[in-house]
Amino acid sequence: MIYRDLGRTGLKVSEIGYGTWGAGGNMWLDGDDKEVVKSLHRAFDLGVNFVDTALVYGNGHSEELIGKVIKERKEAIYVATKIPPLNGRWPAPKGIPLREAFTFDHIIKSTERSLRNLKMDYVDLQQFHVWQDDWAREPEWQDALLKLKSEGKIRFAGISINDHQPENGIKAARTGIIDTFQVIYNIFDQSPEDKLFPFCKANNIGVIARVPFDEGALTGKISVDTSFPEGDFRNRYFRGDRKREVVEHVEPLKSLLEHGEASTLTELALRFVLSNDVVSTVIPGMRRIKHVEENCAVSDGRGLSPLLLAELRRHRWDKDFYH
Repeated sequence: MIYRDLGRTGLKVSEIGYGTWGAGGNMWLDGDDKEVVKSLHRAFDLGVNFVDTALVYGNGHSEELIGKVIKERKEAIYVATKIPPLNGRWPAPKGIPLREAFTFDHIIKSTERSLRNLKMDYVDLQQFHVWQDDWAREPEWQDALLKLKSEGKIRFAGISINDHQPENGIKAARTGIIDTFQVIYNIFDQSPEDKLFPFCKANNIGVIARVPFDEGALTGKISVDTSFPEGDFRNRYFRGDRKREVVEHVEPLKSLLEHGEASTLTELALRFVLSNDVVSTVIPGMRRIKHVEENCAVSDGRGLSPLLLAELRRHRWDKDFYH
């Protein structure tokens, strides 16, 4: 496993991290707790030392599972979690006041609840689960984070940027309080490269890349006939004619495997993300040991060639399946 700097935090994190949205079990319905626990242990065995969760994932269930597993480990595991918005709206709509999403008390109480779930004295990284940069200069969120830091309950603070809005957070980072950004970045959504990544590089902000497989689209396993369990998030994400659109965009990518730089589309997708040196870690969801082993194997220091990267740049696809 290769380790990278998480911006200016001083933390060296595994370039393959562990995303645990699916571990909550409330919106991804094809996994179970025992399998998740085994997968977490296997990931840590293979050198993963960064795990990302959120209070809202399974209403704290994901955090509880992670805390249980970490208690059984001897090595240092860095934990990032997130504060949900008070109004329960993802993403944060433009124009709403900060107090509808994050009051001082809500930030404090959510963090303390996460600590109880994790059974930890502090988290390494606390993140806002949504954001609007109109709030950047408001003191309430800043005061809450500074209080949590001063009390030793969080080490660093970040923003999980709204879906497909990579520049929505730059103003907040200019306050000096924000240490990291978590952002969608994959072969289809390359928009963070436009302005966010140059800003992060210039200001030494850590980058956590999420959704590297575009919720499964970039695995190559989505066909027009693919179905998911009732109540599964992906039924909405791939609704209507979207599966056909995915197939049309994914099929041309398969020919790029002939370059010999990746044997599968998932490997190609991860290598694309890791080829950008601004990225500190990428956090694919890994609910099965098989996926853990496949993803961790990509951390071998072998980046994609400039020729292949140039070809992948042409596969940028501006879309928003979350709405």
